[in-house]
Amino acid sequence: MKQEDIIALFQRFEAAVLKHEGVEFWSARDLCPLFGYTQWRNFIPAIEKAKESAETAGMQVFEHFADVRKSSPMPNGGMREIDDVLLTRYACYLIAQNGDPRKDEIAFAQNYFAVQTRRAELVQQRILESERVVARQKLRETETRLSEVIYERGVDDKGFGYIRSLGDAALFGMKTQDLKQRFGAGTKPLADVLPTIGIKAKDLAAEMTSTNVVAKDLYGVRPISKEHIDNNVAVREMLRSRGIEPSQLSPAEDVNKVARRINADKKKVLKGKN
Repeated sequence: MKQEDIIALFQRFEAAVLKHEGVEFWSARDLCPLFGYTQWRNFIPAIEKAKESAETAGMQVFEHFADVRKSSPMPNGGMREIDDVLLTRYACYLIAQNGDPRKDEIAFAQNYFAVQTRRAELVQQRILESERVVARQKLRETETRLSEVIYERGVDDKGFGYIRSLGDAALFGMKTQDLKQRFGAGTKPLADVLPTIGIKAKDLAAEMTSTNVVAKDLYGVRPISKEHIDNNVAVREMLRSRGIEPSQLSPAEDVNKVARRINADKKKVLKGKN
């Protein structure tokens, strides 16, 4: 395919995108000629095959293929209602994959939507990674506040570590050292290798303990330990009631490594590098 043809197709595909509340989508009627189809009825089978592919992949078809009606001008100046389908980027990618790659338009569409879909996946992954980094920092702050609260109530560093380990056992059903071994944490804190839901669960329980220690005016290791255990048990039961088993969570990449990667990428962007 010639470079000028690629540029022309790129401009046509970019011009066809529609947006509503920040969400990108395409009209199947608009894409029909861009995919090299001269008649709508010949494009419909490609859409139906794409729906089957989405269903096979476990996707909710209606979330990616929305049947609509729209007005279309007639040669005599009147208007008529015609069928259309609003398509997500993923839906467009599936339609392209079900097309004939020997056609220039299909070959271009396959690569155009594959790259764009991958880009969306990368953005989503980066957002999830950033959320985990933020959650870990929030947990550090919460535990710092908790330690300050209980230090004022007769608990030293050793006592704080003991209380925190009891909380881990109540939340995950395993001792901290056993958890660290299972998660491959080594000498790193357990929270550094927990998935986001695990980090947030620990944070919620610690917040509850910090609040209740003051509200109930608790002093000493024993009553504060009981409070922390109760809070972690409550969080554990809440997660289990929603189908999340804390003891079965999978280990995640060291959050500090993730944070360094994100910061390095930010520096590249600021320097104008890709």
